[in-house]
Amino acid sequence: MAQAHSHNHHDHDHHQEGSRRSLFLSFIIISGFMVVEAVGGWLTNSLALLSDAGHMLTDSGALALSLLAMKIGARPPSLTKTFGYRRFEILAALLNGMALWVIVGVILHEAYNRLLAPPEVKASGMMAVAVIGLIVNLAAIRLLHTHKEESINVRGAFLHVIADSLGSVGVLIAGLIIMTTGWTMIDPLISLVICCLILWSSWGIIRDSVHILLLGVPQHIDYRKVEDTILGHEGVCCLYDLHIWTIASGQESLSAHVVVADGFDRQKELLEDIIESMSEKFGIDHTTIQIEENHQMKDNRLNTTCRIDRQPRS
Repeated sequence: MAQAHSHNHHDHDHHQEGSRRSLFLSFIIISGFMVVEAVGGWLTNSLALLSDAGHMLTDSGALALSLLAMKIGARPPSLTKTFGYRRFEILAALLNGMALWVIVGVILHEAYNRLLAPPEVKASGMMAVAVIGLIVNLAAIRLLHTHKEESINVRGAFLHVIADSLGSVGVLIAGLIIMTTGWTMIDPLISLVICCLILWSSWGIIRDSVHILLLGVPQHIDYRKVEDTILGHEGVCCLYDLHIWTIASGQESLSAHVVVADGFDRQKELLEDIIESMSEKFGIDHTTIQIEENHQMKDNRLNTTCRIDRQPRS
């Protein structure tokens, strides 16, 4: 029986530093304007502005939690946390998504009350604040765009800011309609649209976070293609207990039992070939392979069934 594992860790230091800097600058920009927008919403009596400020509040919290997750995730592995702390970013992303749903509930409650009794809204002030908000969001989008694929947290922050930008556009539309027609009902209606944007931006993050925590196969990896690639190596009879999962963003792992014919004498080369193919074809940087001969599988794993049982390829 032969066993080997590989850690082909890429150098993420440069990317993480860039992500951290972009998150921090976005946090400063959005947190500062959030206060301005909340005050503007209160002075103009605009629920659309207040709901967008509430969304910005969750954005600020999401960015702060993402920064904390990066700091905690940088801690080295320990005797009790052998994978390290990188999965904290997944928990942070899940908490961020769930917090957004709470904000939606608050906005929906206030929107319902305003639909029953629409208040007077100061459209000009509402539009002025929304224009500044749109500029702020566009600045944050530019900061986060480059790093959005590096981490589920950065991607979540990016989607939040995109939704915020659309919310600012919605506030501008509501203000324009109120100025030209006097129809104040549009204000709570626009806030309902913003709620839909919040739900849309949060659902993907919650779904992906739960998928990772449940040790799901990474979405960009085809399980069957991985299986066929391993089975295609010379000397492999069959394969079982193949598991593929994500430890944290950009850090995929694989483990499997590979069965070879009795007397196969190139096990070391086979291990190296499989590990190399997993890295090159699928970007899996942590591969653990245990090689067994046919008689070992029959003796030790009587209840195990290989996906394919065949003669070794020559």
